[in-house]
Amino acid sequence: MTKAITGFEPSLYAYLQRMATAEPDRLRQLREDTQHLPGAQMQITPEQGQFLALLVTVMQARRILEIGVFRGYSTLAMALALPADGQIIACDHDPNATAIAADYWQRSGVAHKIDLRLAPALVTLNQLQHNAPVDDFDLIFIDADKRHYLTYYELALSLVRPGGLIIIDNVLWFGKVADQRYDDPQTQSLRAFNQFLATDSRVKVSVIPLGDGMSLAIKQ
Repeated sequence: MTKAITGFEPSLYAYLQRMATAEPDRLRQLREDTQHLPGAQMQITPEQGQFLALLVTVMQARRILEIGVFRGYSTLAMALALPADGQIIACDHDPNATAIAADYWQRSGVAHKIDLRLAPALVTLNQLQHNAPVDDFDLIFIDADKRHYLTYYELALSLVRPGGLIIIDNVLWFGKVADQRYDDPQTQSLRAFNQFLATDSRVKVSVIPLGDGMSLAIKQ
């Protein structure tokens, strides 16, 4: 069972899944085939996948940047919503996890929409900043090493177009950000990032309590 939205009772989460989640067969198969593998809790929930796909449609996105692919569930959810000429540049450094992702992208008929950059995300982002036109992306999804969130965000802000959307996952961090008993580096980094984002005048922000918390930032 994919982890419920932070703070939801199991019965309410089960009801939400019955009422609101339209999970395509390929996404469901990917989730079920990998939920027993190590790190499965890092995968976004079906509700988050549905929400990302909706945002791709609402934004009429054609150019997407994803920072952190893991086993490709979020990538696949967005790729399925992209038009035929859309593209996702997907950044990750794990060849084993992304091999599973690439297999499902191929089987789902969307591999031609996805450009996997297998390298540390900061390397790829710096290359994009120097080689690609600025303001090039319609939507950027960040779900990677929490200690680098602020750096990822600043680079993303330079790459997304005005009116474009940056989505940041895990901003509630299983409730740890609000519990001062936790002071590990990832929790501290997320607290600092959340505080920074809340006061950043370059964007308009909304925090959505979906999955483990998602922040949406529209570039002014």
